[in-house]
Amino acid sequence: MSDLHVYDTTLRDGAQQEGLNLSVVDKLAIARHLDELGVGFIEGGWPGASPKDTEFFARAQQELDLRNATLAAFGATRRPHSKAADDPLVRALVDSGASVVTLVAKSHVRHVEEALRTTLAENLEMIRDTVSFLHGEGRRVFLDAEHFFDGYAADPAYALEAVRVAADAGAEVVALCDTNGGMLPHQIEVVVAEVLEATTARLGIHCHNDTGCAVANSMAAVTAGATHVQGTVNGYGERTGNADLLTVVSNLQLKGGRELVAPARLRDAMRIAHAISEVTNVPPYSRQPYVGSSAFAHKAGLHASALKVDPDLYQHTDPTAVGNSMRTLVSDMAGRASIELKAMELGFDLSGQPQLVAGLLATVKDLELRGHTFDAADASFALLLRAAVAGAPVSFFEVESWRVITDARGTDDATSEATVKVVANSQRFVATGEGNGPVNALDHAVRKAIAPVYPEVDRLELIDFRVRILDAAHGTDAVTRVLIETSDGETSWETVGVAANIVEASWKALVDGITFGLLRHDVPVR
Repeated sequence: MSDLHVYDTTLRDGAQQEGLNLSVVDKLAIARHLDELGVGFIEGGWPGASPKDTEFFARAQQELDLRNATLAAFGATRRPHSKAADDPLVRALVDSGASVVTLVAKSHVRHVEEALRTTLAENLEMIRDTVSFLHGEGRRVFLDAEHFFDGYAADPAYALEAVRVAADAGAEVVALCDTNGGMLPHQIEVVVAEVLEATTARLGIHCHNDTGCAVANSMAAVTAGATHVQGTVNGYGERTGNADLLTVVSNLQLKGGRELVAPARLRDAMRIAHAISEVTNVPPYSRQPYVGSSAFAHKAGLHASALKVDPDLYQHTDPTAVGNSMRTLVSDMAGRASIELKAMELGFDLSGQPQLVAGLLATVKDLELRGHTFDAADASFALLLRAAVAGAPVSFFEVESWRVITDARGTDDATSEATVKVVANSQRFVATGEGNGPVNALDHAVRKAIAPVYPEVDRLELIDFRVRILDAAHGTDAVTRVLIETSDGETSWETVGVAANIVEASWKALVDGITFGLLRHDVPVR
């Protein structure tokens, strides 16, 4: 294993993202996922400054059984003109029970004088006193040198002295922070190399993504000699976020040959990224490097033809190394190779059936011309493929009719009621469902109608609904495309419906979503 520290700050710096609010239970759940990934350190928060974080550390001692990671408490140097031993917030770091304490300290002259409102000498004494005290209490101390790169540009001598003082007082690591996120990789590499030459400190790096370079800056720092890298899962963080730790680790391990986590744990990266997204309630970013659902998705027919020969021709690495997989997107740009590859993903070998492939390709192009989008609705294409192979579509129930009524009293509190009539297992069912909108009501009604024959439908849940007007020039007469995402609690899939009527388009996507879900769980037609 490499001696490079992998330090996660999702629970503290990542939690500062706009709209992200983690409970103590959420933080405990995320900590378990991070430990499963194999990170070396998990920064849990600021005990003493935040009651929630104080509770987290108290519960962590009883409820977390970390196998790979060490929990770190975050805090600040003591207040000016006091003693670290007497500062209640410093004492709270000791009382947290964390064996590692990460202190944030000023290294920029203007921040010392204008934000901290103390002297340059006193700031250095605050660093020395706090690090020495915590080190004397048996804690491993890391120091985050806030605004370091901006401070180094303004007054390199003072910024360097802050690093030296921290290291001399017992700080195991001094992490240089690009707090404003304004640095570029070549700047980071030069400064880290100069600081290493001028001090004896072990250096780390903490980057924000305001220039879109947080990952590249972190890599540049490691290239220059930093041996401690900080970041957050999925790049969470205030403003434009922090360095995405999953991307940094994948780059260093798969490209740089450094084994930072066990390969078997890295193969869980995509699953863990999505599991943490579920806890944070922040939708996964499909184009996220390595672990995004589109990271290894190929749409152009030219790409697909090459992928049939050798997947490495259009892939920078093996997607299975991070738990992902290659996907072929079917669209109006598709060629025969795209259809064959996608079919193979779904378990169908069409290599010896050129007529079927040609017919399916023609159908896809025709439907896309009319508004369908199969690259965003894999499940709808899977149903189309099954119908082409079998000669008829899969049907778990026959729809006799459906209707929706929306009732509003005044300007508020509109409710919808849907009635669905279906035949399943040779029985006729009529069900009514209510909802806060037509689609919600239809969803409830159709589930109620088929549940006596297909109780498995209770596992399925509509989790996302998106509408696109395809021909805005026609106003309210325009064709509408609806994408519905359905989940079984383990994974999700998308289906598409297109019609002039938004409710009809929604109904088509809804039925396809349920049909695919039942097929996915090997439910027989009854």
